[in-house]
Amino acid sequence: MNKKVLIVIDMQNGFNDPAMPPSNNPNCDDNVRALLNKWRSEAWPIVLVRHDSKGATSVLRPGQVGNELMPGIDGERDLLVTKSVNSAFYGEPDLHAWLQNAGFQDLVICGIQTNYCCETTARMAGNLGYSVEFALDATRTFDLTDLAGNRVTADELARITATNLHGEFATVVSTASLL
Repeated sequence: MNKKVLIVIDMQNGFNDPAMPPSNNPNCDDNVRALLNKWRSEAWPIVLVRHDSKGATSVLRPGQVGNELMPGIDGERDLLVTKSVNSAFYGEPDLHAWLQNAGFQDLVICGIQTNYCCETTARMAGNLGYSVEFALDATRTFDLTDLAGNRVTADELARITATNLHGEFATVVSTASLL
């Protein structure tokens, strides 16, 4: 049995809201679905993570269509973690306890947003001693504005995340290499 746990982070309808800033990697959603299809067909362990925002106007608030997982994401899974912060390790139920109780040490992380919840979860996983593969092309993020008011593109943010993680907290990999 494959002991690699696929952790799919925040693949929610709200991230497709037209009001969201420009996003990178239009292949992200299909790559995540491809990983899920592989893991499901092999009955390998899957954790789905959903961000339940506490923000009054957030599209990711519970009870909103934007909070729901995207089509093709919800389905067979071993665990659903809900969280209101960036790290899946600070959600309910306790992801770290579940992984430890099941004896899992190898994780594959994908989802939205590359530089927020995916990167934070990967950093924490690395610090907790897990072996992490970060499927960069199965993540996406959005343009941001820096402190000087300049636009930082989603592509640049993803490149920086990959640079931050690779070799220190995780191994950055492609969807194809995992399939």
